[in-house]
Amino acid sequence: MQSIDLDAIDLQLLAALQTDASEPHHQRAARCRIAPATALRRVRRLEQLGLIERTVALLQPERLAAALGHGLTAIVEVTLDTQAEEQLLAFEQRAAANPAVQQLYRVSPGPDFVLIVAVRDMPGYQALAQTLFTQYQQVRHVKAYFSLKRSKFLPAQPLPSPESRQVGA
Repeated sequence: MQSIDLDAIDLQLLAALQTDASEPHHQRAARCRIAPATALRRVRRLEQLGLIERTVALLQPERLAAALGHGLTAIVEVTLDTQAEEQLLAFEQRAAANPAVQQLYRVSPGPDFVLIVAVRDMPGYQALAQTLFTQYQQVRHVKAYFSLKRSKFLPAQPLPSPESRQVGA
């Protein structure tokens, strides 16, 4: 893996993109006190380095529920019969391929996986459970927690403050 050097401006750009990637490019450049061409060049470099995985729109669940009907979010712990790498990888691939699985973590200690799933309703969760857990013979234990309210959702990665880095360092 190549070493990546980030300076204070790179960190400012990354922080700004995590906050609102739809902000016009020239405004982001002005906030970072750099020329728009410089900002664009740096953002492209950060993308090429793989630091920016993709740009997405975050939907507001309560407003979406008003339009489509309430959805159901569950946090699910899954323990497999064995922790052999091939079985862990097989379950991981199976779960990751399911569009209802929003986040998937292999964890330790405790269960083998924690999943964040989003489905339309309880029958939707039952169908997901049947597909991912019941029909998959390697699953030993499943424990689901159903979200009553999302109090915080922050999809940003923690970054050091730009002031802690020297420009050009």
